[in-house]
Amino acid sequence: MQPQLGENRSLFRCPPSAFLVAVAVCLLLLAGCRPGKPRDVAATIRGETMGTTYSVKLAALPEGKTADDVKSRIDARLETVNRQMSTWRKDSEISRFNAHAGTDWFPVSADTVTVLAEAQRISELTGGKFDVTVMPLVNLWSFGPENRPRKKPTDEEIARRKESVGYRLLELRVHPPAVRKKRGDVTVDLSAIAKGFGVDRVAGELDLLGVSGYMVEIGGEVRCNGTKADGRPWQIGIQSPANSRDSAHRVVALRDRNRAMATSGDYRSYFEEAGKRYSHTIDPHTGRPVTHRLASVSVVAGNCMIADGLATAIMVLGPEAGYNLAMKENLAVLLLVADGKGFVEKTTPEFQRLKKASGDR
Repeated sequence: MQPQLGENRSLFRCPPSAFLVAVAVCLLLLAGCRPGKPRDVAATIRGETMGTTYSVKLAALPEGKTADDVKSRIDARLETVNRQMSTWRKDSEISRFNAHAGTDWFPVSADTVTVLAEAQRISELTGGKFDVTVMPLVNLWSFGPENRPRKKPTDEEIARRKESVGYRLLELRVHPPAVRKKRGDVTVDLSAIAKGFGVDRVAGELDLLGVSGYMVEIGGEVRCNGTKADGRPWQIGIQSPANSRDSAHRVVALRDRNRAMATSGDYRSYFEEAGKRYSHTIDPHTGRPVTHRLASVSVVAGNCMIADGLATAIMVLGPEAGYNLAMKENLAVLLLVADGKGFVEKTTPEFQRLKKASGDR
């Protein structure tokens, strides 16, 4: 069995306990030692962060370091990311920016500007279908921290919330790093991209420690380097959107040249009213949940922040527009589309090339 990627939209603003009660953990983390077989990992480190859980597997421990030493470094790095970008923490940079009603420049860290800049790039790429200012609409549809009853809002409520949504309402400055809003009621939620950034930051910490083989996972976002201790590649299972939570639709081997993968799913978080299903994936243009048949998107990229953001973006775009974007940008993408009887797989040529090169099944 392999770790599996399913729906990975961590709430990032809820405490870990609440997240684990509300959303089933879709990434199955398995022991590194198999009976009767060579040991494939030297250590597995686990913890909680960003309203979800993390797991790090090491092919070998760095010289002179224990697993506890490595965990301390990982936790410190993730604590920094949470202080910068968690909307659950009132003292984080993003929470303080959201509470700031002014339209002047608001100082933030270089890391926060880096993540916001990538989010804005993906927004431009998708014509605003990916938008980190969509949080007021997410809250309105009861998928955010406002603790609203799960029911369809009125057209008037949607129209009012849409007034403060739009990625062009944000401006960034690199030197010195800062961000400002064009309306005082604009708010930012980085949960669709910050976990990927956290994965990349942990990977960077392991690189500094001299770890040559590792797998880092936060809430379903994964980045790998090198191989397992026995020389085999790291293999990640993409979860099937079917009812079985532990069934893998496909297994992907992540190697050095295709190291990160993120999966966005639309089949776990939703509510039903009057026989109609409302998804947690909100289209910023309409202010409403998406209604297309795309159930799951997996993106393989050079780093996890990019894969994370693109997976969400394609999920909002849907099976046709999302696939067209992936083709235009030469992305390695696998889509699972509902057809009434099950799910049809749709992959880009770049994903097929990666699959063939790594011998995935």
